[in-house]
Amino acid sequence: MEKLTIKDVDLKNKKVIMRVDFNVPIKDGVITDTTRIVEALPTINYAVEQGAIVILLSHLGRPKGEPKPELSLKPVAEKLSELLGKEVKFVPYLYGPEVEKVVNNAKQGDVILLENTRFDKGETKNDPELAKKWADLADLHVNDAFGTAHRAHASNVGIAQYIPSVAGFLMEKEIKFLSKAALNPEKPYAVVLGGAKVSDKIGVITNLLEKADKILIGGAMMFTFLKALGKEVGSSLVEEDKINLARELLKNAEEKGVELILPVDAVCAQKIESGVEKKIFSLDDGIPEGWMGLDIGPESIKLFKEKLSGTKTIAWNGPMGVFEIDDFSTGTKEIAIAIAEETSKGATSVIGGGDSAAAVAKFGMKDKFSHVSTGGGASLEFLEGKELPGISSILNKKKIED
Repeated sequence: MEKLTIKDVDLKNKKVIMRVDFNVPIKDGVITDTTRIVEALPTINYAVEQGAIVILLSHLGRPKGEPKPELSLKPVAEKLSELLGKEVKFVPYLYGPEVEKVVNNAKQGDVILLENTRFDKGETKNDPELAKKWADLADLHVNDAFGTAHRAHASNVGIAQYIPSVAGFLMEKEIKFLSKAALNPEKPYAVVLGGAKVSDKIGVITNLLEKADKILIGGAMMFTFLKALGKEVGSSLVEEDKINLARELLKNAEEKGVELILPVDAVCAQKIESGVEKKIFSLDDGIPEGWMGLDIGPESIKLFKEKLSGTKTIAWNGPMGVFEIDDFSTGTKEIAIAIAEETSKGATSVIGGGDSAAAVAKFGMKDKFSHVSTGGGASLEFLEGKELPGISSILNKKKIED
């Protein structure tokens, strides 16, 4: 179902309350990565150009429902002013007379940023009274925060109960590309999954066994699968309570004719530190006790590249190893390069948020893929086939046309 977007509505002279994702890393009052602010600019700029008054809402960190000065959005307002090239009025409150005064005195094209939504306990509880206070400030709600789409909070889902909610450009792009990967992928379709735990990815594997042609598994979660196959994995991370489940998933893949591809070798060390002695062990021979697998090995990289070759859709969620340490980042980097190569040949590639997005940013490859998601948890739940409350609450196109 297609969603209404900011382009489908008249914004002139309208007060627009916009949920964005400004949950950026701040150290000593300085923003260390502005990606999320930059991603929100197209929607904000469009609303300003169309003559709207824009009231921005975002959370920052986890203040647990009470004001914490170090989690104030004030530095974000300053950075946003700089990036927009115009003053952003920061109001250090979430509602009440001060907020109403600024909103009522605002002119077309003004941008206002309210304080951290999570300074009020009602935000994460989707409190209708809090949502109503925000809805009363505006004519229209724009949801451009995909990163919180899997949460039903007052600022994304709650407001939509009182005033019409439409998608911003970032939300629209996320829905478009993730739908391509989760709902109607062009075949052959390969899914690359990594990260530490099988338990985090059960839903994704189960859902994509219905759609994918190949599922490639790397990261620490591979050791639970390898142990399920009776391989020796040394001191590698294994979820003992998920070994039977891994067996079941391997069996399901076989029954459905989906290729589930596991690494054939691993880069191992005795400690997760840089500069330590590394050894490559074949996984058929097994990893000796005291050694742990921290990245996929060169033969696995070769195998994965062969399996990705010629695919038309690739979804990737989770690194192949401990990519934060350069000694164990080769697998993740080489898989990123392989997916980028397929993209340059016309494949659609969707990189799930979180660690995968951090990895491609680290390798300076963000622009080499069709889409890099801004939401880790949200993109994972989308790929699991779950309905996300922050997307469900946006109006469908059909409703207006009827």
